[in-house]
Amino acid sequence: MFDKEQAKDVFLRYAEAYDTQNILISHKIEHTFRVATLSERYAKALGMCAEDTALAWFLGLLHDIGRFEQVRRFGTFVDSQSVDHAELSGDILFRDGLLDRFPEEGLPEAWKETAEISIRQHNKLRLPDGLDARTLSFAELLRDADKTDIFRVIASIPFEDRVGSSKASFQDTMEASPEVMACVYEHRCVPARLRHSHFEGRVSHCCMAFELVFEVSRRTVKEEGYLRILLAETDAEGNQIWTDRETEQLRILRHEIEKAWGVSF
Repeated sequence: MFDKEQAKDVFLRYAEAYDTQNILISHKIEHTFRVATLSERYAKALGMCAEDTALAWFLGLLHDIGRFEQVRRFGTFVDSQSVDHAELSGDILFRDGLLDRFPEEGLPEAWKETAEISIRQHNKLRLPDGLDARTLSFAELLRDADKTDIFRVIASIPFEDRVGSSKASFQDTMEASPEVMACVYEHRCVPARLRHSHFEGRVSHCCMAFELVFEVSRRTVKEEGYLRILLAETDAEGNQIWTDRETEQLRILRHEIEKAWGVSF
């Protein structure tokens, strides 16, 4: 049986070597454990065996380990202004040897290649062609679990506590461009190069809903309610949050997600 407690201890010893008083670090630790839990839940829902379920949990634990070094070097989680955090995670684990500190008994045979591909690809706009069916399933599962918790992060954590030193680089308001809305109508994620404002960032994050592969992931997102918060047109007091045009675009986005999922929320 895979020793999850030992793996947690190794992870926390690594993470706590960084400044845990930094809110970016503390939020990332919370996100990591939530993604690990979601990955395990999804694996069980998909009927994976005990060893594969353990690997799914382990991938969630490892997937963002490069974020800590990213914050130390650059003070931000914005990859476009720092470094690709998934590739950095892969380098730290598989090139620099951090993975050797973790237990591996109880994991399936030949797991490391699957793990490295899944971790390095978890933030990419598209998975590469040619992945074998087993690797693809783990990569998709990890991406679904990560996206599920990102909805919570965006909905519940203030913007400045999520991006750090890059907060000034985003415009406060601007309706979504035709290029961004084209992604909405085509049911796909928005490339980072198209996001220039807080609102376009909001649309971009909501568009992750189109990319969820598994029904259990979509059901979890719907039940947790964070996507519904992100699509809200008014605040808790009933005040309109966005301009009229932005509100119209959010309505379009909600409609397209409901159409893609085949359910309303």
